[in-house]
Amino acid sequence: MIVRALSEILGTERDVAARGGTWVSRRLLLRDEGMGFSFHDTTIFAGTETRMWYRHHLEAVYCVAGEGELEDLETGAVHPISDGTMYALDGHERHILRARTDLRMICVFNPPLTGREDHDADGAYPLPEPAPTEGVCDASA
Repeated sequence: MIVRALSEILGTERDVAARGGTWVSRRLLLRDEGMGFSFHDTTIFAGTETRMWYRHHLEAVYCVAGEGELEDLETGAVHPISDGTMYALDGHERHILRARTDLRMICVFNPPLTGREDHDADGAYPLPEPAPTEGVCDASA
Protein backbone atom coordinates (compact mmCIF):
# COMPACT_ATOMS: atom_id res chain seq x y z
CA MET A 1 0.00 0.00 0.00
CA ILE A 2 1.21 3.48 -0.84
CA VAL A 3 0.14 6.39 1.36
CA ARG A 4 1.63 9.79 0.63
CA ALA A 5 0.68 13.33 1.68
CA LEU A 6 1.19 16.31 -0.60
CA SER A 7 3.12 18.00 2.23
CA GLU A 8 5.74 15.20 1.99
CA ILE A 9 6.42 16.04 -1.68
CA LEU A 10 6.78 19.82 -1.45
CA GLY A 11 10.41 20.84 -1.93
CA THR A 12 11.57 17.35 -3.01
CA GLU A 13 12.54 15.98 -6.44
CA ARG A 14 8.85 15.09 -6.94
CA ASP A 15 7.97 18.83 -6.82
CA VAL A 16 8.68 19.71 -10.46
CA ALA A 17 8.41 23.22 -11.95
CA ALA A 18 8.22 23.92 -15.68
CA ARG A 19 11.27 25.55 -17.22
CA GLY A 20 8.91 28.17 -18.65
CA GLY A 21 7.39 28.91 -15.23
CA THR A 22 3.77 28.20 -16.23
CA TRP A 23 3.13 25.27 -13.89
CA VAL A 24 4.29 23.18 -10.98
CA SER A 25 3.53 19.46 -10.73
CA ARG A 26 3.60 17.45 -7.52
CA ARG A 27 4.11 13.85 -8.62
CA LEU A 28 2.35 11.62 -6.14
CA LEU A 29 2.73 8.32 -8.02
CA LEU A 30 5.44 7.54 -10.58
CA ARG A 31 6.39 4.66 -12.88
CA ASP A 32 8.73 3.01 -10.38
CA GLU A 33 5.81 2.44 -8.01
CA GLY A 34 4.42 -0.09 -10.52
CA MET A 35 0.80 1.08 -10.71
CA GLY A 36 0.77 1.36 -14.52
CA PHE A 37 -0.06 5.09 -14.41
CA SER A 38 1.29 8.21 -12.74
CA PHE A 39 -0.78 10.59 -10.60
CA HIS A 40 -0.07 14.32 -10.22
CA ASP A 41 -1.37 17.39 -8.38
CA THR A 42 -0.57 20.23 -10.78
CA THR A 43 -1.06 24.00 -10.57
CA ILE A 44 -1.21 26.00 -13.79
CA PHE A 45 -0.44 29.62 -12.86
CA ALA A 46 -2.90 32.47 -13.47
CA GLY A 47 -2.33 34.47 -16.63
CA THR A 48 -0.27 31.76 -18.33
CA GLU A 49 -0.76 29.71 -21.46
CA THR A 50 0.75 26.24 -21.85
CA ARG A 51 0.92 24.54 -25.25
CA MET A 52 0.97 20.75 -24.98
CA TRP A 53 0.94 17.67 -27.17
CA TYR A 54 1.23 14.34 -25.39
CA ARG A 55 2.09 12.30 -28.45
CA HIS A 56 3.53 9.49 -26.29
CA HIS A 57 1.01 9.58 -23.42
CA LEU A 58 -2.69 9.53 -22.66
CA GLU A 59 -3.77 11.98 -19.98
CA ALA A 60 -6.93 12.53 -17.95
CA VAL A 61 -7.29 15.78 -15.99
CA TYR A 62 -9.78 16.79 -13.29
CA CYS A 63 -9.93 20.45 -12.25
CA VAL A 64 -10.48 20.91 -8.51
CA ALA A 65 -10.01 24.71 -8.36
CA GLY A 66 -9.71 27.76 -10.59
CA GLU A 67 -10.90 28.95 -14.00
CA GLY A 68 -9.46 28.79 -17.46
CA GLU A 69 -9.99 27.34 -20.90
CA LEU A 70 -8.78 24.46 -23.01
CA GLU A 71 -8.31 24.96 -26.74
CA ASP A 72 -8.22 21.85 -28.94
CA LEU A 73 -5.76 22.75 -31.68
CA GLU A 74 -7.04 19.86 -33.82
CA THR A 75 -10.63 21.19 -34.03
CA GLY A 76 -10.40 24.79 -32.82
CA ALA A 77 -12.97 24.07 -30.10
CA VAL A 78 -12.53 26.02 -26.86
CA HIS A 79 -13.84 24.51 -23.62
CA PRO A 80 -14.26 26.35 -20.30
CA ILE A 81 -12.38 24.72 -17.43
CA SER A 82 -13.40 25.18 -13.79
CA ASP A 83 -13.82 23.25 -10.56
CA GLY A 84 -15.50 19.94 -11.40
CA THR A 85 -14.48 19.77 -15.08
CA MET A 86 -12.68 16.69 -16.45
CA TYR A 87 -11.03 16.29 -19.82
CA ALA A 88 -9.23 13.31 -21.35
CA LEU A 89 -6.73 13.49 -24.18
CA ASP A 90 -7.62 10.13 -25.66
CA GLY A 91 -6.46 11.05 -29.18
CA HIS A 92 -3.11 12.70 -28.37
CA GLU A 93 -4.65 16.09 -29.23
CA ARG A 94 -2.46 19.17 -29.47
CA HIS A 95 -3.93 21.71 -27.07
CA ILE A 96 -3.43 24.94 -25.16
CA LEU A 97 -4.44 25.39 -21.53
CA ARG A 98 -5.02 29.02 -20.50
CA ALA A 99 -5.39 29.87 -16.83
CA ARG A 100 -7.44 32.92 -15.86
CA THR A 101 -6.85 32.11 -12.19
CA ASP A 102 -4.54 29.48 -10.73
CA LEU A 103 -5.88 26.12 -11.92
CA ARG A 104 -5.38 23.16 -9.62
CA MET A 105 -5.55 19.99 -11.67
CA ILE A 106 -5.38 16.31 -10.74
CA CYS A 107 -3.73 14.45 -13.64
CA VAL A 108 -3.22 10.80 -14.56
CA PHE A 109 -0.73 9.71 -17.25
CA ASN A 110 -0.41 6.43 -19.13
CA PRO A 111 2.28 5.32 -19.62
CA PRO A 112 3.37 6.66 -16.24
CA LEU A 113 5.95 9.41 -15.92
CA THR A 114 9.29 8.73 -14.27
CA GLY A 115 9.29 12.02 -12.37
CA ARG A 116 11.42 14.82 -13.85
CA GLU A 117 9.75 15.26 -17.26
CA ASP A 118 9.15 18.72 -18.70
CA HIS A 119 7.63 19.64 -22.05
CA ASP A 120 9.89 19.69 -25.10
CA ALA A 121 9.65 22.25 -27.94
CA ASP A 122 6.51 20.46 -29.26
CA GLY A 123 4.85 20.45 -25.83
CA ALA A 124 5.42 16.69 -25.38
CA TYR A 125 7.11 14.59 -22.74
CA PRO A 126 9.83 12.26 -24.04
CA LEU A 127 9.05 8.76 -25.25
CA PRO A 128 9.12 6.58 -22.14
CA GLU A 129 11.23 3.48 -21.92
CA PRO A 130 9.10 0.51 -20.89
CA ALA A 131 9.29 -0.51 -17.26
CA PRO A 132 9.81 -4.25 -16.77
CA THR A 133 6.62 -4.67 -14.70
CA GLU A 134 4.50 -1.92 -16.25
CA GLY A 135 0.83 -2.86 -16.42
CA VAL A 136 1.35 -6.19 -14.65
CA CYS A 137 -1.13 -7.06 -11.94
CA ASP A 138 -0.59 -10.18 -9.83
CA ALA A 139 -4.09 -11.57 -9.40
CA SER A 140 -2.81 -14.26 -7.02
CA ALA A 141 -1.84 -11.74 -4.36
